[in-house]
Amino acid sequence: MKGLQGKTALVTGGSSGIGQAIAIRLGEEGVDVAINYVGAPEGAEETREAIEHGVEMCVKEMSAAGTHPILVAADVSSEDQVGAMFEQVHREYGRVDLLVNNAGIQVAADSEELDVAAFDRVLAVNLRGAFLCSQQAIRGWLRAGSPGCVVNVSSVHQVIPKPRFVGYSVSKGGMQNLTRTLALEYAARGIRVNGIGPGATVTPINRSWIDDPVKRQMVESHIPMRRAGDAEEMAAVTAFLCSDEAAYVTGQTVFVDGGLTLYPSFETTWSSE
Repeated sequence: MKGLQGKTALVTGGSSGIGQAIAIRLGEEGVDVAINYVGAPEGAEETREAIEHGVEMCVKEMSAAGTHPILVAADVSSEDQVGAMFEQVHREYGRVDLLVNNAGIQVAADSEELDVAAFDRVLAVNLRGAFLCSQQAIRGWLRAGSPGCVVNVSSVHQVIPKPRFVGYSVSKGGMQNLTRTLALEYAARGIRVNGIGPGATVTPINRSWIDDPVKRQMVESHIPMRRAGDAEEMAAVTAFLCSDEAAYVTGQTVFVDGGLTLYPSFETTWSSE
């Protein structure tokens, strides 16, 4: 896509799923990508191996495309770790042109039973993390007097409530206004801020319904296009928003959801006419 060759990017949560697909797609477009991941807790061998496999795949794919990927470990909810991560990327690349805020977690529980610490942790990673990374990127662009681009990976659940996932829904609702507020605040200084809103997507985090034919049919029956999306489709829209093809687009969230935000229960008319 126009304007991506030779750029540098930081993709948070880039070790699996949508983040991994975005990192690989940007690499294929000629972008040098810093792949952020958070280390697995000690003793979580399966998770550690999954993370290592994910980052290794990213590095292999992007190196094959002729770009220079690097790995940067940081918990994006930590101001100190985010600052250190940006310092590392600047030492390696000299600058950050593109930021993709993809890191995110979710916790399922009935809202009256949800542990407050779990609620806080979801907001800390999903929303505070996106703010901290955006703040660091914007500071760099303003110091250098250079343009920049942020893409926030949100969700259809920034507009569709998600019972039993109240922390996730709240964090994505906040991300919508984070996107719009930063876009308005910095548009005159050449900084664009947009988002994508994935719908049901085939990623490792969704294995519980993807691998169960009955559950998958239940999920996909609610989608007007009657199928889940894949991570590569999310990555394609992200690459567009990062590119010069989207030079006049800011403050928008593009829903990549097969029509899930189109009030699918009205596909068959049931209201009075």
